[in-house]
Amino acid sequence: MALRDQHVTLAHGGGGKAMRDLIGEVFTSVFEPESSEDQARLMADALQQPGARLAFTTDSFVVDPVEFPGGNIGKIAVCGTVNDLAVGGATPLWLSAAFIIEEGTDIDLLRRIVSAMKEEADKAGVKIVTGDTKVVGRGSADKVFVTTSGVGVIPPGLDLGATHVQPGDVAIVNHVLGDHGAAILAARGDMALSADIQSDCASLGHLMAAVSAACPSLRCARDATRGGLASALNEIAGEADVAIEISEETLPIRAEVKGMCEILGLDPLYLANEGTLVVFVAPEEVDAALSAMRSVPEGEGAVVIGQAKVAGAGPRVTMRTLFGGGRIVDMLVGEQLPRIC
Repeated sequence: MALRDQHVTLAHGGGGKAMRDLIGEVFTSVFEPESSEDQARLMADALQQPGARLAFTTDSFVVDPVEFPGGNIGKIAVCGTVNDLAVGGATPLWLSAAFIIEEGTDIDLLRRIVSAMKEEADKAGVKIVTGDTKVVGRGSADKVFVTTSGVGVIPPGLDLGATHVQPGDVAIVNHVLGDHGAAILAARGDMALSADIQSDCASLGHLMAAVSAACPSLRCARDATRGGLASALNEIAGEADVAIEISEETLPIRAEVKGMCEILGLDPLYLANEGTLVVFVAPEEVDAALSAMRSVPEGEGAVVIGQAKVAGAGPRVTMRTLFGGGRIVDMLVGEQLPRIC
């Protein structure tokens, strides 16, 4: 092995042999791009279908800490970008990955991050085809930041969007809520909290493919990342001009997450998720959607949480509480937890 350093130095970003060694041994040896050119050259049978459309997304990840129960910044970078494509109906195919690395970062940490990215990309059926690395001085970053972009193909005839949601449509989530935010908070150790909670970090492309195939009238999907389920529902309500009512009784939240939120004065509806989405389907397709979701591991906990209604008082989200009352669930203002993804 040519790379003998244990930590990243500024030389690893200088364009010379040290940089080539770092890129070759830590990144390209794992990702295995088809060429070493400055661009990826892409082709897929899905692009040849008449009416097929390209979907393109990009996101940056600055999670703190970079390793946490259930994943690390590499895994979340792949999951987050795959999910942004999938909820729009696209089949995720290709990713790029750019790294900003702080001088002094442990190279073994980089190896773990890259290994997690490769493992999750293989699981999701995508390929990391191009990328970039930059090294900055100590204090100019926090170990490593990752930016991923993704390209996918939306098949002919599929058109998902919040504006398609109609009164009567039913909201379904695939998984428990708040696990990622709670896992990150516990991993920071600031609050001396001890909880056996892992991030829900997961790629949801296979789940969305199953739901799309089972539900011809699938309206929309939204992953409940920063701002949690509450913010995702408020975005949908505003774009569709509907009211959305959810039931506290059916919300899937672990007792450990509820307990942590009660101690810290947080609301689990606003905690970030990295493997949870909400879909809206026509009432007659609820059973088909639930069955399709539960057929894949990422959707085994699928449950109906609410319904869209006529926006008599304007678009908004409300919740029926366990005590029979109701409360408005507003869009998140500010940030409950910074550096969450």
